[in-house]
Amino acid sequence: MKYIVSPQWVSERLSRDDVRVIDCRFYMGDSSRGINEYIQSHIPGALYFDLERDLSGPVREHGGRHPLPDFDELMEKLSAAGIDRHTTIVAYDDQDGAMAARFWWLLRYLGHERIYVLDGGYTRWKGAGYPITEEVVAFPKRTFIPAYQPSLLATTEDVRRASEQDSAILLDSREPKRYLGIEEPIDRMAGHIPGAKNCFWKDALTSEGYWKKPHEQAARFASISKDEKIIVYCGSGVTACPNVLALSEAGYTNVQLYVGSFSDWISYPDHPIATGEN
Repeated sequence: MKYIVSPQWVSERLSRDDVRVIDCRFYMGDSSRGINEYIQSHIPGALYFDLERDLSGPVREHGGRHPLPDFDELMEKLSAAGIDRHTTIVAYDDQDGAMAARFWWLLRYLGHERIYVLDGGYTRWKGAGYPITEEVVAFPKRTFIPAYQPSLLATTEDVRRASEQDSAILLDSREPKRYLGIEEPIDRMAGHIPGAKNCFWKDALTSEGYWKKPHEQAARFASISKDEKIIVYCGSGVTACPNVLALSEAGYTNVQLYVGSFSDWISYPDHPIATGEN
């Protein structure tokens, strides 16, 4: 696999100075739980990045519930973590890869190629007997210099055009009940962006919680040509990221993330909303 690495692969590289491990555990509705679990135990050498404080910006009228972070601030945090363009980074979480994939996408957007996601997450790392620790370490500061990749990001206008003119495939990553508009536990309106197809993000994983192989990911998206432009969204731009990662593993190269996602879409009163199957 291209961006998914095994616990053994990570374990063999923990002592290397050019490797950083990033703990991204975060629980929606309990914002302090992830950092508290990190303090209790984590992979040796891991540093903690918080979804809402580090990987997202302030919520405003538009932009969704987890908008893009201030990149100057993020780059300062990456530099303080001892990360530069030569650093190999492995992100993990305990949320089936959703938070780690958000970190992965942000680093890819900043032009960083050596960014990976730990297969199976923290619980499976720990359960397999790999080392854990309570020790929090610090690293010498380096300078992270970005090389922005704007082609990885879809704007609201891009999504509007895709919905109205079929200029791109829209993939809704939420669970089917939310896509269909049967229930909506988070956002103030239910349904999906008109024209979007549903592809639940958790289907990227096996029943044991590991990422499916590239050929299995390709089978999930078999109805979509690799020549098509694809825009992926979810509720707030977090659980869409595992599908972006899965598409990358399957060999798709023209894939964008709509960071604001459905929570941004419904912030515009003139945007239509569809329910049921398209």
